[in-house]
Amino acid sequence: MPDPRPPVQPIPDSKTVSEKRRRLSLVWLVPIIAAGVGVWVAATQILSKGPKITIVFRSADGLDAGKTVIRYMGVEVGTITGIRLSPDHEHVIAAAQMAPDTDGFFVADTQFWAVRPRISGANVTGLGTLISGAYIGMQIGSSGEPKRDFVALETAPIISSDVPGRFFTLKTGDLGSLDNGTPIFFRRLQVGQVASYVLSKNGQYFDVKIFVQAPYDQYVAANTRFWQASGIDMQLSASGLSVQTQSLLSILIGGVAFETPSSGGLLTEADADTEFTLFATRTEAFEPPARNPQTYELVFNESVRGLLPGAPVELRGIKIGEVEDIRAQVDAKTMNFTIPVTIKLDAQRLGIKVVDANAGVDLANIRKQFIDSMVARGVRAQLRTGNLLTGSVFIAFDYFPDAPPVKIDWSQHPVELPTIPGELEAAEKRVGDIITKLNKLPLQEISESLNHTLGDLDQTLMSARTTLDSANTIVAPDSAQRVQLDKTLAEIERAARSVRVLADYLERHPEALLRGKEAKTK
Repeated sequence: MPDPRPPVQPIPDSKTVSEKRRRLSLVWLVPIIAAGVGVWVAATQILSKGPKITIVFRSADGLDAGKTVIRYMGVEVGTITGIRLSPDHEHVIAAAQMAPDTDGFFVADTQFWAVRPRISGANVTGLGTLISGAYIGMQIGSSGEPKRDFVALETAPIISSDVPGRFFTLKTGDLGSLDNGTPIFFRRLQVGQVASYVLSKNGQYFDVKIFVQAPYDQYVAANTRFWQASGIDMQLSASGLSVQTQSLLSILIGGVAFETPSSGGLLTEADADTEFTLFATRTEAFEPPARNPQTYELVFNESVRGLLPGAPVELRGIKIGEVEDIRAQVDAKTMNFTIPVTIKLDAQRLGIKVVDANAGVDLANIRKQFIDSMVARGVRAQLRTGNLLTGSVFIAFDYFPDAPPVKIDWSQHPVELPTIPGELEAAEKRVGDIITKLNKLPLQEISESLNHTLGDLDQTLMSARTTLDSANTIVAPDSAQRVQLDKTLAEIERAARSVRVLADYLERHPEALLRGKEAKTK
């Protein structure tokens, strides 16, 4: 029986068919292109802005975010973008966006400062900011170390880094009229200026940093002397009035001058940052340095008003030392008040020169013998007035042959040298002695005695006249006896007149009994 199901058709072999890729729609091209353009613009913007830095200021006075610019050599190279307080609230931190191609500007010694109106020394800066407002100045450093965070200077640097020359340091105990920008003079030519100054940690002196421009810095040697050339230096001497000044500028704002003593050889230039002493005057700067100065003590029983440390000690007008210290002391036993004055004497200035001295000679013993000899001859220290206008006092050693003998005790430290009262005190003592003697004189008795003498002379004169009248009746008028009587009477009258004048003068000038009658001046 035939199968009723229809025959099954053969199944064809399977084939792998790859899926067709979908095409990207044109709609997506627009955002892709826009994103690419945005990335390019952002990259270009970032690259065109340059680096960002921060600058720390003490105050934001005159600074304005978005307006205050940073300038280098007058060209704008950046802008302050933001200002905020420091975490400790003591400073101001300013963020700045710099111009492109300025990456090499920012190294470890690059400096920034706020430019505001300022008058300092001979410099007047920042006047343009009165109209345009403050801006930030900068000076590119020479270091190779990159840096992005800076601390601004309080004031603009006086010396630009590209100016040839050298810096030196001056030490002085008194700043005087010196300030940043004060000029430096060499032979009355301005060759530099004061760059900065700072007080030492112990407060004893100032370190003044100066800059001397090239080529004048070559004249600064190891033995160069610096002194303050402020104002006018006036000296009245036997040669007349001498007035010295460096320039009109130094009279107004002060200055510093320097000079190198002539040594006859080649000048050896001083190294940069060499330290020098700044003297008060040129005279003090060129004084020969003391060689092995010796310390002594003088004790005065009088006022030392006007005597100051540094006052000269002279021997007959020649400076041989200076005053080092002045103090007061009271003797606990006698309760006497005295004033010890410490001085330093230079044996070389005393003229001590040892001739034909053997090796190993005791110079200290020779110095003792010399001083003992001078004291034995009457040398004493005395206070004298150096200037009547200022009242300054100095110490003078001079010969006083009538001074009482003194023996120096060399076991003391320091050794005490003998003194004698000053000129003013001696004059006061002489006046006091005169007054004492006048008080002791019996002026009343002397006046009464003179008056009694005058009375006796008057009686004698009256008796002589009576005798003469009686003789007129006996003696002829032209006789020799009459002439002799007339002469006698005239002598008695002159004597009475002289005694009367003497009595009147002594009554007005009783001191004439001690000093005599003063000579009349023509």
